[in-house]
Amino acid sequence: MKELELKYGCNPNQKPSKIFMQDGSELPITVLNGKPGYINFLDAFNGWQLVRELKKTTGKPAATSFKHVSPAGAAIGNPLSEVEAKIYWVDDLGELTPLAAAYARARGADRMSSYGDFIALSDVCDVCTAKMIKREFSDGIIAPGYKPEALELLKEKKKGAYAIIQIDESYEPNPIEHKEVFGITFEQGRNELNIDEAFFSNVVTENKEIPQSAKDDMAIAMITLKYTQ
Repeated sequence: MKELELKYGCNPNQKPSKIFMQDGSELPITVLNGKPGYINFLDAFNGWQLVRELKKTTGKPAATSFKHVSPAGAAIGNPLSEVEAKIYWVDDLGELTPLAAAYARARGADRMSSYGDFIALSDVCDVCTAKMIKREFSDGIIAPGYKPEALELLKEKKKGAYAIIQIDESYEPNPIEHKEVFGITFEQGRNELNIDEAFFSNVVTENKEIPQSAKDDMAIAMITLKYTQ
């Protein structure tokens, strides 16, 4: 599919509206269910960039809860304690997969702001994660794939209208990006700042020992900042 027509743009009066590849190539996404809108795709593509960077940096499954083109929460798949499971309202779900734990943490960062969110997952959506998402009020999800049972569970949301997007995880964008404002085109290199282990190597304090958990927290904060308006 080379282009996808949307119902309208940011507002109902902004027509026509579509997404397409400037070079005429195939879109790197497939809509599996529902009809994602303009802002849904902005959330989806920014969210996907965030979680794939978190996964690359930490090596753990990652999730983010996007709302109004900024992350309301982002996290990696560390296990939850009993107290954390209660705080995040998932203590009734039993043992969580790492991906489900990541979304529980991301959603739980600010549940009020996450109401009606768009979800991005770094890994194939499993059944445990889908069960968690199914009971939350959410507009849609993007992931590199979905387990068959997980996909069926998600398709039941919003009376069958839940937006489900699958992205080609091998897709890499052009290193030069463009944006048009008031008929004027802006061009710049993508923000490819690599936030990895070496990024935090210059420790200026007397104590040079930083625990891995703190390094992960710093990486999550810095990467999330890249995709915050």
